[in-house]
Amino acid sequence: MKFINKLFRDEAGATAIEYGLIAALIAVAAISAMSGLGGALKSTFNTTSSALSSGNAGA
Repeated sequence: MKFINKLFRDEAGATAIEYGLIAALIAVAAISAMSGLGGALKSTFNTTSSALSSGNAGA
């Protein structure tokens, strides 16, 4: 009986789960931010590539 009471009072597992949830939330936020930034970078690189190609054709 003491063992079962000790298990219910032990909160170390709950703390680990909370840290896991926080890490998962940070990962989801980072993935969504990077995917949004990826589209903007693709557009910037395409614009730069087009400008360099048209500038090179005139030379």
